[in-house]
Amino acid sequence: MSLWLTIVGIGEDGLTGLGEAARQAVSEARILFGGERHLAMIPSQAQQQRLHWPSPFSAAYELLLAHRGSPVCVLASGDPMLFGIGGSLASRVPADEMRIMPAPSSMSLAAARMGWPLQDVQLIPAHGRPLERVNLHLAPAARLLVLSADGESPAQLAALLTSRGYGGSRLMVFERVGGPAERRIEGTALAWQQPPCEALNLIAVECVADAQTKPLSRRGALPDDAFEHDGQLTKRDVRAATLARLAPLPGELLWDVGAGCGSIGIEWMRADLGCRAIAVEPNAARRSLIERNCRNLGVPDLTLVAGRAPEGLEGLEPPDAVFIGGGLTAEGVAEHCWQALKPGGRLVANAVTIQSEAFLVTLRERIGGELTRISVAHASPLGRFDGWRTAMPVTVLTAEKA
Repeated sequence: MSLWLTIVGIGEDGLTGLGEAARQAVSEARILFGGERHLAMIPSQAQQQRLHWPSPFSAAYELLLAHRGSPVCVLASGDPMLFGIGGSLASRVPADEMRIMPAPSSMSLAAARMGWPLQDVQLIPAHGRPLERVNLHLAPAARLLVLSADGESPAQLAALLTSRGYGGSRLMVFERVGGPAERRIEGTALAWQQPPCEALNLIAVECVADAQTKPLSRRGALPDDAFEHDGQLTKRDVRAATLARLAPLPGELLWDVGAGCGSIGIEWMRADLGCRAIAVEPNAARRSLIERNCRNLGVPDLTLVAGRAPEGLEGLEPPDAVFIGGGLTAEGVAEHCWQALKPGGRLVANAVTIQSEAFLVTLRERIGGELTRISVAHASPLGRFDGWRTAMPVTVLTAEKA
């Protein structure tokens, strides 16, 4: 089928900001799709049908594809391929049937106003997504551009930054950036007392850590005290070794089975490779810990399953990697995980007790892999001097599925 769909990015300056080709696509379209705000920017034409996006928005794709073959133009905000509808449509419409004409995104415009090179800025959408995703990117001198959900977002973000020890951070709110009604509001997170602003806004953040704040690295295992836990925690040194063996790759999915406080799944997602994780945990109190840890550490999108393996694993998307931290010796758990694992996937299981270690030995006989024993000692006071206190050794099985 020949080209029939054109996606035109449009800014707050409306029709006047469009190039000649984009104007022609809008004018010649038999059907013009868009939100109420965008359609109001375009003069009506007698022979052109205008369709507003439906509610819920998920019904829009079926409505749009029903007109496949007719000249259709979709109006989108700024750059349709930057957290916009362009990406969703590109997964449903072949590339040779559509063309995309981007305009400068609101994030590009805000970066230009701030004098920030875009490659040095972290872009964070918060419309339809948890604001706590910002926590993942907090670091001294980090520059963030947060696409707000509504007019309450700046105050909510200021409160979040303050609670995480970044109250001195500078905020610049851009309302309707790129249009004649553009306005800016500036202040610090700790002192933010501005009333709700325009729903269409974007927040630039220059992060400043409080003196007592300990920044959290995303390139190594987090300190144990970064997690709320009840003692069921894969300790830092063992966690680092475990994650090295799990070896996350872009877009991969992890099953964290018997997740405890969620430390492995959370660290997997913090690798910032588009990785996803499903944490399976039967204990309700520990699931609450996982939820809080996910929000505090910036990965609220982690999927939490209430259930006991192997029953709780039924129907889950096949994983690229599996970590078994709890329930290892329960009947059928390791077998179910290995069977569900994708070819080339990695299974890592940790054992502390003699019984669970013996199970790993027999499991290796069935599926292969490598056994490693990790022993960690920490210096601690011993009278007037210091001595080594050795933690319980951990046996790790690492197996890769052929």
